[in-house]
Amino acid sequence: MSLLLDRLDSRIERTLTADRLRRLRTPRVLVIGFTAVHIAFLTALLPAMLTGKVLGDLPLYRTWAELGFTTGIWQGIDVQWVYPIGALGPIALAGIGGPYLYQFLWFLMTVALNAAAVCALTDFGRRISGYRAAWWWLGLSFVLSPVGLLRLEGLTAPLVIVGLVLLARRPVAATVLLSVATWIKVWPAAVVLAVIAASRHRVTVIVTGAGVTAVIVAGVWLLGGLRYLTGFVTMQSDRALQLEAPVTTPWVWLVALGHPGSHIYENYAIATREVTGPGADVAAAAMTPLMFTAIAAIFLLLLVAHRRRADVSQLLLIGALALVSAFVVFNKVGSPQYMLWIAPIVAVGVARGWRAWRTPGYVVMAIAILTTLIFPVLYLPLIDGDPFALILLTLRNALLVALLAWSVTTLVRLARGPRRPRKFVNPRVAALQRT
Repeated sequence: MSLLLDRLDSRIERTLTADRLRRLRTPRVLVIGFTAVHIAFLTALLPAMLTGKVLGDLPLYRTWAELGFTTGIWQGIDVQWVYPIGALGPIALAGIGGPYLYQFLWFLMTVALNAAAVCALTDFGRRISGYRAAWWWLGLSFVLSPVGLLRLEGLTAPLVIVGLVLLARRPVAATVLLSVATWIKVWPAAVVLAVIAASRHRVTVIVTGAGVTAVIVAGVWLLGGLRYLTGFVTMQSDRALQLEAPVTTPWVWLVALGHPGSHIYENYAIATREVTGPGADVAAAAMTPLMFTAIAAIFLLLLVAHRRRADVSQLLLIGALALVSAFVVFNKVGSPQYMLWIAPIVAVGVARGWRAWRTPGYVVMAIAILTTLIFPVLYLPLIDGDPFALILLTLRNALLVALLAWSVTTLVRLARGPRRPRKFVNPRVAALQRT
């Protein structure tokens, strides 16, 4: 594997000459690249913007925002909701200009947060190693744009990037960002869990996270919606196996092969495709306990590795990748935007060092390409049992399992490594360094 990646790296380096590589690592060229990517996004969205239409999941978001502004009935406060209450923030914010401008304001939020992520990765152009990560993130954002531009993950992913980058220097600000992201979409909780296990700032993280949560809970209580605060948990628990989830792959093959009793059907209540077949109900019921068991095991590995005094920043990122990958692999719900759960951690890892993170860097980019081919390009053929679409789905899901295996194996290696001695820091030297 290492030899294959060496050859791939050398081929890329031969394609990009030293002079071109130097230009890619300049703020001017990065700004041009960022602008070009987002102009391409704007061009693709412009027909919808000019006619007042919205795409992807935004029609549902806009309906919720209009309902709140016109009738005073807000999701998660006045009625039970499928999302955590923090998601109401960006959904309502995009609606302040009225329904006609909804797509445009959502696009502006995405651009602003992507810009913040690129600035964080490169330390405003000062960190040379961050340029590769910034270009990687722009490339992945382009590939996953059908979901990144039109769903909440397009906002939470850059928030997580900024939070992870800020963690070492500004733990309070980083925790606020990660906590807010968690209250928008649940998945950043896995990143917070890794921080609690591995970071030296765990007390600050716990206290700050609890403070942010207390403020949100108090606000919901004052608005009279406390009884719906955890509704997003119960609304997800009774779902069946979703078409694209890794665990569902065998049943999709059964459907494609014409097995009696195996079907792909639409769940109209939540507008998604689900799969049924022999043993599917048992698998769906088992996945949530299995997912939490895997998360608990990874968390224990993190604690062991931390006691071995493994490198904190590396341990935190590997642990976060393992936890988030477990969220995806053991989830009975599988959607294309879930790839944006994994990508922020890899982007920060690439900024830390390409050599150590090139395996997930290449794998996640391949996962992103396959994901976009599956949805939206080949989604309808997949529903009809098209073999080529199903092979792509199977390959994508196999790569997700491989990514989880890589992160867990790396974590085990850190946990079994030799115990590193504590570094002695002379208080006088530390004081001089701080000044």
